[in-house]
Formats: sequence, structure tokens, C-alpha cells
Amino acid sequence: MDAEQTPNTGSSRINLGKTERIISAAGGAFLLTSGVQNIKKHPVTALVKALAGGYLLYRGVSGHCPLRELIGKNQVQKQPKPLLIREALTVNRPRNEVYNYWRQLSNLPLFMKHIVEVNVENELQSQWKMRLPGGAGTVEWKAVVVEDKPGELLAWRSVEGADIDTTGEIIFRDAPGDRGTEVHATIFYRAPAGALGKMAGKLFRKGFEIQVRQDLRRFKQMLETGETSTIEGQTAAREHTAMYLNP
Repeated sequence: MDAEQTPNTGSSRINLGKTERIISAAGGAFLLTSGVQNIKKHPVTALVKALAGGYLLYRGVSGHCPLRELIGKNQVQKQPKPLLIREALTVNRPRNEVYNYWRQLSNLPLFMKHIVEVNVENELQSQWKMRLPGGAGTVEWKAVVVEDKPGELLAWRSVEGADIDTTGEIIFRDAPGDRGTEVHATIFYRAPAGALGKMAGKLFRKGFEIQVRQDLRRFKQMLETGETSTIEGQTAAREHTAMYLNP
């Protein structure tokens, strides 16, 4: 990456481009010289010029601007923090059955309260809609399945440029003692920058993490009993699941 394009995040000591360095060095040398020459006639003004010139000269020679670095760090800190959730549970159903239910992504809103709908377009692509907290509306994105091992693993991610940066991975294993299926879920959410990020950032807090974990427990309850006690549209969810598990 060219120095002109270096992001101002403080990750590199050189955060000025070539043109900026030349201008800073030239301007700094001029101000420093002017300040030194006029130190007796106008001491206060000369001192200010000399200090400003020294700072600009440092910028030009080193290619590093401390002020720009500080601004860049502040901008990074203002971005909503990403949320990574890991949860493991045991579902008392056969592994292929548990995998098949999750693989039909349109089932997810039946137990995940923050997901409004998932429209499956084909084997790999789907359109997701998420409900934002506090009645702030919804956000949508397109996702693609990046890895699929029937009965073992399912992984997906949002496509580049989506409003929400999200990935998910579900691992399915036979539980010891013939007790069904171990489900290991890893779900990642990162809000975008800008106005939408400020609104969506409210989502990625402790309360939302707790809700997602509860959603996964509803998944266990739904697969084991064919219904959940807290999901909206309870009757529809019960009938759909019963039909799916007992074709």
C-alpha cells in the first residue's frame, strides 16, 4: 500500500504521503528559519514560528504525524465493538436430523428472535433480515455458505459490502453415551461505520449476546419437543417443527 493510502489507525509510524512530507519539510524549514532570525525583534511570535516549524520539519523528515495518529486512534475507538459468541449444547436428537434442520436456513427465525426472516435463494446464497433493538427498524444483508459438510459442519458469512459483517459456524458431533448431538456454535457480528453503525451498535451489547444464547437453547427445545414456550407465533412454530421432524 502506498504511503498516500496508509490508513490513519496508528498501526504504522509513517502516516504521511510523499507530497505531504515535502510540503511539511519545506514549510517547517521556512518557519524555523524565520523564527530564529526574528527572535530578538518579536520574541513571542518568533518562538511560535520556531515551534511550528520544528513540528512541521519533524513531520516531513520522519513521515509521522502524532496528531493524525491520535485522530485515527480516536476514530477506531468510536466504532462499535464486534461481538463474538461461542456456545455449546447437547440436543437429544440424531446428528443428521439436527444438521438438516439448521441447514434449512429458513427455519432460523423460528427460534432466533432477532432474525426476522431468511429467504433462501439457492444452495449457497440467502437474504437475511434482522430486527434492531428498541423498535429501531431492521437491517438486511446477503449471506453465502462458505463450507458445508453434511452432518458435520455448516459455515456462512455476509457478502462483501453488506450492511452487517457477520459470520457463523455450526459444528455437529455425536454426543457421548448415545445422548444425541453436540452442537458447537460460533457467531460473529460487527456493525458498519456511519449512522447505521451507531444504530446497529446498540445491538452488539451484553443483552444481545444473552438473547442469542437463549435463541440457541430454544433451538434445543424445539428439536427435542417440537415446540418452544417463548417464541412468537408459538403454534405455527410447533406445527412446522412437528411436520419437519415427523414427515
